[in-house]
Amino acid sequence: MEESNGQQANQSDDQKANEAVDHKAGFVNIIGSPNVGKSTLMNELVGERMSIITRKAQTTRHRILGIVNDENYQIVYSDTPGVLLPSYKMHEGMMKFVQDAMKDADVLLVVTELGEKSLNNPETQEKLKKMDTPILLLINKVDTGTQEQIEEFVEYWSKELPKAEILPISALEKMNLTLIMEWIVKKLPVSPPFYAKDALTDKPERFFVSEIIREKILLNYSKEVPYSVEIEVESFKESEKIIRMRAIIYVARDSQKAIIIGKQGKSLKTVGIEARKDLEEFFGKQVYLEMFVKVKKNWRDDDKDLKNFGYL
Repeated sequence: MEESNGQQANQSDDQKANEAVDHKAGFVNIIGSPNVGKSTLMNELVGERMSIITRKAQTTRHRILGIVNDENYQIVYSDTPGVLLPSYKMHEGMMKFVQDAMKDADVLLVVTELGEKSLNNPETQEKLKKMDTPILLLINKVDTGTQEQIEEFVEYWSKELPKAEILPISALEKMNLTLIMEWIVKKLPVSPPFYAKDALTDKPERFFVSEIIREKILLNYSKEVPYSVEIEVESFKESEKIIRMRAIIYVARDSQKAIIIGKQGKSLKTVGIEARKDLEEFFGKQVYLEMFVKVKKNWRDDDKDLKNFGYL
């Protein structure tokens, strides 16, 4: 009996070793021009709302990880800021996130939209041509066009990035997302998981609080104001039934502070109501949110401020 039990134990150990060897894991990084649907795609692939979504460019400012776990694989998705030509030091920091994502990708998803024939940064497009990393170029929003248009852009990108595989999709309509997943799993390298198997992201809770507030500002204000805003979650205290949060909304100029607050504080109150609703859904419990507006002049070009806000 002892010999039999020993043989069973050895077989179990061998089986676990084989499973570990066969396990796949890798970084699947998503890049593309602003407003082509990268964040919508990321959220759909992860199955959770990891990135905020608006119709405005520069909605995503940071590199955000979303982790999908299966018994046989771990996919670490990375949403990145839209590719652009920098106007501020903040933009330079955002583009560094993109460049880093291109360097450390095991698999790269390049998102374009129907009608687009170039990324906003020619240097990035040239680098893609020289990469040996597996690339899947996605032509998004094909539900808005004709079959002839789809064929035209598939042919164009096949010539522009001959090493890439091309797939027409609609992230909003969930078209061909299963094909993306199947392609990714085939391309993942054999590797143990990089994160715990119950992990969903590498970002702390405060990050998602600041992103949800910023999304509401993007949706409720126009012109330059939303792009001059940064959020700091100063306090986050969670009890069994409620989370109490205190957030500072920083703007670059005094005039922007008045716009954010609005007449008799109505504009800021609207942002607070909308943000609190989403935060309660996100955390699954009651939220008490305090928000204050402060001026931090020219923070988008200040190295110290950019470092504090995570851009450098």
